[in-house]
Amino acid sequence: MVEGERAARILRPGETCWRIERANRLAVIVDAADYFATIRAAILKARHSVMLIGWDFDTRIKLDPTDRSGEVPNRLGRFLNWAVKRRPDLKIYILKWDLGVIQALGRGATPMMILDWMTSRRIHFKLDHAHPVSATHHQKVVVIDDALAFCGGIDMTADRWDTHEHLDEDPRRIRPGSKRRYGPWHDATTAVDGDAARALGDLARDRWKRATGEELAAPPSGSDPWPDRLEPSMTGVDVAIARTQPGYGGHPPVFEIEALYLAAIAGAKRSLYIESQYFASSTIAEAMARRLQEPDGPEFVIVNPESANGWLEEKVMGASRVRLLRMIRKADVHGRFRLYTPVAQNGTPIYVHAKVLVMDDGLLRVGSSNLNNRSLGFDTECDLAVEVLEGMPDAVRGQITGLRNALLAEHLGVSTGKVEAALDGADGSLIAAVESLRGAGRSLVPFDPPELNAVEEEVLSENSLLDPERPAWAWRANSILSFLSRTSG
Repeated sequence: MVEGERAARILRPGETCWRIERANRLAVIVDAADYFATIRAAILKARHSVMLIGWDFDTRIKLDPTDRSGEVPNRLGRFLNWAVKRRPDLKIYILKWDLGVIQALGRGATPMMILDWMTSRRIHFKLDHAHPVSATHHQKVVVIDDALAFCGGIDMTADRWDTHEHLDEDPRRIRPGSKRRYGPWHDATTAVDGDAARALGDLARDRWKRATGEELAAPPSGSDPWPDRLEPSMTGVDVAIARTQPGYGGHPPVFEIEALYLAAIAGAKRSLYIESQYFASSTIAEAMARRLQEPDGPEFVIVNPESANGWLEEKVMGASRVRLLRMIRKADVHGRFRLYTPVAQNGTPIYVHAKVLVMDDGLLRVGSSNLNNRSLGFDTECDLAVEVLEGMPDAVRGQITGLRNALLAEHLGVSTGKVEAALDGADGSLIAAVESLRGAGRSLVPFDPPELNAVEEEVLSENSLLDPERPAWAWRANSILSFLSRTSG
């Protein structure tokens, strides 16, 4: 089986994705410092519409803490108000998960600004409640003029801004209300233009209609809000959009993302590199375990945070990770599985919120979905993927592996060139390359699962309460517990 034949089976509309559309430019944006500044620059070029569809928005965050010029408002809420005043034809639509608004009640000026938006003719703010009880609207999509769209894992909210350096302490990483500092945070998203951006515009308008009952018209064509500062990672590529949507309001459920993960696991020949907030899906772990038992199967390298962001979340997701790692260890008879957690220079854990998958040199996926049950069947999610097909330029393969190597270089505190040299020296083995580069200071640390006590073992038996696989299995879950379990988006 040749590489092109294998890759052609991964992305299939109606099965592992919704649509495949062309992007003239695609950029992978790593970490929120670059993303927030890029969003700011793109909205400055918007002419007709901006759609912000997400889990949470905090109007108080600074989009660029390094900008002290004062020429353009820096805080999200004031910036959006300023943007519509600057362009009389511009309209902004903000759709936020309904239970996420509970968090805004203690956010100083945020609730008052939202009240103003609810009565505005130019900024339209709505809450998304079109989901089963205890489910979450977890997509993170921004669409500007249907000409540029962002889709990935970064929420425009507090505690997200950080640079590639991920310093142990950074005075710019402060919460907008309390001014308390937070730790290093790693994240990723994508930007696309062309037909791919228009397709995400369709997705955003569909979500708006489901949540509000209002049907929005597509904006006029002719705009190009792609920021000058944003360098494309790829050009002229077909981009797949994959979704998770629970059945609700007469709409059938959609499990494209789960099918995409399983297809990538089954199709990998040499390696699968994954960054995820969680490792808590038994379906995914079982699929990996089957490949690990093969004598010539692929390597699996997963980058997780050391612990989940919140006590309840860690009790559920952390305990699930321990249980699944027990199963993986039994299956990993050839030593081809590693789960690492990144640390900063002085050992401070770096929180991993990115959701990235790279299969060999043939598939790249970035989105909002995690390796947990909720993302695969219960919450609303949206991922983008690019695959290498027969006849595509060889450069695309290098761009996909280049992105993976750049992520590894960031985590290991070395140059991308050193990662490439280590891979060459290890005959392409991802695990061997990482092990040769790990060391003191900024690095990746192998995760050693702790022993579970009796209470935590009991939590495992009740895991479906907070990480249900499908809505029908979540009948005992309640909205407050769901809210507490998802406080990190």
